[in-house]
Amino acid sequence: MPVTGLDVFDRSVHKTNEWLNDLARRLGSDDRRYAYRVLRAYFHVLRDRLTVDERAQLAAQLPHLLRGVFYEGWDPSRTPETYRDRDTFLARLADGAQLPVLPM
Repeated sequence: MPVTGLDVFDRSVHKTNEWLNDLARRLGSDDRRYAYRVLRAYFHVLRDRLTVDERAQLAAQLPHLLRGVFYEGWDPSRTPETYRDRDTFLARLADGAQLPVLPM
């Protein structure tokens, strides 16, 4: 069913819904808002760790709608971030997704 009347946008909405449904299922939830928060936070934490070239290559493979989520709020002068430990990555992901931080 067309949402916008433009095929490129309708395909992007459809693909984004598939991604959110799949992620929610993998997270053991049917809460699409939760899945969106996790996906958005993951995109942002990953985006901020990549070089500009890596970032552009990854974003080019995303559906249009998710590409916007990926770049939302990006400040190129503050990236790439250079922390080297998993705990910092996971803490930033949990913070961005509004998840409780569990002790390791």
